[in-house]
Amino acid sequence: MKNFSRIATLTTLTLLLAACNQATQVGNKPPQPVDVTVLGLNDFHGNLEPTTFTPIGAAAAIKAGGIEAIGGELADARAANKNTIFVGGGDLIGASPVTSSLLRDEPTVYALSELGMKASALGNHEFDQGLQELLRMQNGGCASNDANKACKFDPNYSGATFKWLGANVEYKANGANPFTPYYVETTADGARIGFIGAVTTETPTIVSPSGIAEINFLDEAESINKYVPVLKSMNVDAIVVLIHEGGTLGTNSPDTYATEGCKTLNTASPIYKIARKVDPSVVAIISGHTHTGYNCLVPDPNGKDRIVIQGEFYGHLLQRLDLTVDKANHRVVSAKAANLVVNYDQRAANNTLDFNMTQLLTTAKAKTDAVKNVFVTNLSVPQIRRGFNATKADDVRDVESALGDVIADAQVFATQDQGTQFALMNPGGIRGNLPGSPSTNGGARLTFGDVFAVQPFSNTMVVMDLTGAQVKAALELIATGANATANKVLQVSEGFSYTIDLRPGITGPRVSNVTFQGQPLGDTTTYRVAMNSFLADGGDAFTPFKQGTNRVLLPGLQDVDALVAYLKAKGSTLDGQIKNRITIIR
Repeated sequence: MKNFSRIATLTTLTLLLAACNQATQVGNKPPQPVDVTVLGLNDFHGNLEPTTFTPIGAAAAIKAGGIEAIGGELADARAANKNTIFVGGGDLIGASPVTSSLLRDEPTVYALSELGMKASALGNHEFDQGLQELLRMQNGGCASNDANKACKFDPNYSGATFKWLGANVEYKANGANPFTPYYVETTADGARIGFIGAVTTETPTIVSPSGIAEINFLDEAESINKYVPVLKSMNVDAIVVLIHEGGTLGTNSPDTYATEGCKTLNTASPIYKIARKVDPSVVAIISGHTHTGYNCLVPDPNGKDRIVIQGEFYGHLLQRLDLTVDKANHRVVSAKAANLVVNYDQRAANNTLDFNMTQLLTTAKAKTDAVKNVFVTNLSVPQIRRGFNATKADDVRDVESALGDVIADAQVFATQDQGTQFALMNPGGIRGNLPGSPSTNGGARLTFGDVFAVQPFSNTMVVMDLTGAQVKAALELIATGANATANKVLQVSEGFSYTIDLRPGITGPRVSNVTFQGQPLGDTTTYRVAMNSFLADGGDAFTPFKQGTNRVLLPGLQDVDALVAYLKAKGSTLDGQIKNRITIIR
């Protein structure tokens, strides 16, 4: 392939798998080798247009991703190898920019279908709008829970031509699976590649619980292994797992997305633990969820190294597997992997963007630009940031953030008529900086598209009564239970403050010095609290919020509306600084 010279050296695993480890084998037939290319896309989040990305070793950032450049990469891969398969690692939709989200992500589904995607793991964000809406996204139709957005891109929305795979999803009532657990693709030269898909078991805690109340999410590895014998009985030539769960590289790891065969995947990462349990017959695991680029080797249950790869997010990278399979004896001969940089700038300069994708994007923009470009306010600072750490990495959730402070203040501002005293905001609901890229000319001009990119979930605002004890119980869950490793620090509005101890091994209460307007929060005192509907439903495992009384759901006020209103009123006075409302002990 002509793009190979510009990517990392491929990780190579010569497998020479025995018949018992790969597939049912009849005799020892003369080999019939077929070269197969698998390209994987994870955590795309409806980013139809390219976004900023800095490749390893590059002197400056580039534009990467976007459906036009992805289409160009696929065209090159298919020209080099007709046995090319395009698949996904989940979170293809959800938490999307305006151009996709205002059209209920239907343009993204159409784009990926037209690009020839065959199958994808389900991601947690596929469930953002609930199970029934996801089934509509798969199967088509206009019976949506948001009629203002559905079928506005195409009045006869026909659904995805690819299959979302969920081997570990089942109905509580009868154990049936609402989705397909696996998919088999037969390539042009007759190789049969089986894919098993799974989604993270933490999904119930990170999407609105009410939307998925009728389904269970089972153990990922056990569910995957359940279908390995099924695919073997079908005499597939290779089995690949697509899973929306991931990991991170170990502390101080020198490895990057471009490192071949890294051995520094954090052993505490969910994907590492899952990979150690997945049947040895699986040749490679395409992962997602953690928005981290890596190309690692993890021992399978027999102790043999196996590829586990993830391609960062937003389509900046495509995961590439190159398999040689023996279709006569149904086995893998060799496997190698790499992360491909999807360089939009280079393709635009070389005129190798996908024309059909340009047309689709133009149509989507025409339908959304009028809303996207509505002026909101002028900031006096270049940018207000969400959580980041000392390495300047964004989307850090165990810190207080300047943008978290602003959003919590906005929710109080927008719900004053409900008697709101303070507000709480989940950091995972803050999807970007404001604006996404800092202004280079001093203050930033904000449009609705900028604000929507920060809060794209369309969560409704809720105001409720909570006792001080209930608020404290929720704050304790920042560092315990389902959040014990994630430490999702709740952002708070002006006048509210607390201290939390995030050091490992702490027993007893982690939260202290909880005050409102300078006074200790009274355990039996009732407070009027605002939050989005995700938190109000107990999202992110903050279940005490479900106990709130005198709840008022404000269907005409979404969280993004609250932020817009606040920015219009206060935008020019915001300084972009963290307000030090939260004290964190590490």
